[in-house]
Amino acid sequence: MNIAAWLRRNGKSFADRPALSRGRTVYSTYARWAARAAAIAGGLARQPGYRPGERVAIAMTNRPEYLEALFGIWHAGLVAVPINAKLHREEFRYILGHSGARLCFASSDLAETVAPLADDLPELARVVVAGDAEWHTLGASDGIDLVECRPEDPAWLFYTSGTTGRPKGATLTNRNLIAMCLGYFSDVDPIAPTDAKLHAAPLSHGSGLYGLPHVARAANNIIPDSGHFDPAEIADLLRAWPSLSLFAAPTMLTRLVANPTFAGADHRNLKAIVYGGGPMYVTDLLKALELLGPRLVQIYGQGESPMTITALARAFHMDRNHPRWRERLGSVGLPFAGIELRVVDGEDRDMPAGEPGEVLARGDSVMAGYWRDDKATAETLRGGWLHTGDVGALDADGFLTLRDRSKDMIISGGSNIYPREIEEVLLRHPAIAEVSVVGRPHADWGEEVVAFVVPRPGVRVAEPELDRLCLDSIARFKRPRAYRFVDTLPKNNYGKVLKTELRRLLKEGERSAG
Repeated sequence: MNIAAWLRRNGKSFADRPALSRGRTVYSTYARWAARAAAIAGGLARQPGYRPGERVAIAMTNRPEYLEALFGIWHAGLVAVPINAKLHREEFRYILGHSGARLCFASSDLAETVAPLADDLPELARVVVAGDAEWHTLGASDGIDLVECRPEDPAWLFYTSGTTGRPKGATLTNRNLIAMCLGYFSDVDPIAPTDAKLHAAPLSHGSGLYGLPHVARAANNIIPDSGHFDPAEIADLLRAWPSLSLFAAPTMLTRLVANPTFAGADHRNLKAIVYGGGPMYVTDLLKALELLGPRLVQIYGQGESPMTITALARAFHMDRNHPRWRERLGSVGLPFAGIELRVVDGEDRDMPAGEPGEVLARGDSVMAGYWRDDKATAETLRGGWLHTGDVGALDADGFLTLRDRSKDMIISGGSNIYPREIEEVLLRHPAIAEVSVVGRPHADWGEEVVAFVVPRPGVRVAEPELDRLCLDSIARFKRPRAYRFVDTLPKNNYGKVLKTELRRLLKEGERSAG
């Protein structure tokens, strides 16, 4: 099944329903959106050499055209490659090249970054900027019939960083995305055509993925006028759209609750806030529950099993009479209905209840594998189970609590940051002998990046030089917010840097400063 069939159906059965909105204004009905997607598909299908299975990238900040392009790609039987709009030019270059994208849709604010890359990438034939003449010509093409797809055909290449620092493309099939949507209905929230989904988080990641079940049920997809997360703007949109839901990183939820305009708003139109993508501290969650009541659902997932490993339903958030209520608030809930879950030791043997180990998952939402990376696929999906790299423990009732991230991932503002990627950049500086990157708690962003740097003997290193090195190679949000210059890095007997010790040193330094 081609998941664009949902839009085609809604164009007939819910023709006049609001489908895409910008702020308080309806941008498109389902009939117009379906026709637009079919026209874009027609324009793509008539490009020389295009055939089902080719990749088409999307490098856009949030806007209605993003979703028009996404469903146009799928309608044509092509594979979408949504890219995080906050990435650096070189990261765009790598993903476009690795995916073999034939065309890239870009928003006008990213055009200067993305368009020149077509000169360097042989497979990238064109970059089409939303709103320009070529975009309008493509959207005015004669529509084509929906291209048939098999459930196992790729639909979305979800690029997520790995421990090597190189992004890996999780291949999500039509079956994966359908399973994710069914999981949303069963374990997160039922949806009606009168509902609305606010996309205040990036469409390239969680918000876009969770937009799909809302399209499946003919709900309204709303893009804020700002195109991003703004608590005051969200408070205003609550007055305009009944039965409104949104996906938020835990740091976004915490910022909403702390914002006086949002906290003082009328929340009756707020149906649900689904949060996930990073640690949610119980203290912050209690404040959110006090303000919002039974509107919170937590999910745990990865790009490799999109948004669909476990969920902590709103009923568990509100079950204050349960003897382990607070303990459950610190968990990420129960496995989705379509997911099997295990916690194992280093030999993939099941751990007893309460004992930590690596979290494994299996089900129809788990990716087919990594694009063009058989070795990583075999390692991550060995034995038929997704090895998440996350460390957690299952209690006697089946609730999963995450203990740590074995891959040392840093999550800042809901974005994943992998230390080795930054370390490799910093080690290019001739004056640096060693470096190790860790995260430290941050009140607004969850975590921020700190680099421990060992200079070469007799050499001084200026922090602005390191900042420039990072800004020339990686996205701004990944660069270290602080540098700690040290003589040596703590290591174990095998020479491995002890990042737990570095985190302890940071914590002790904060206590001393306080």
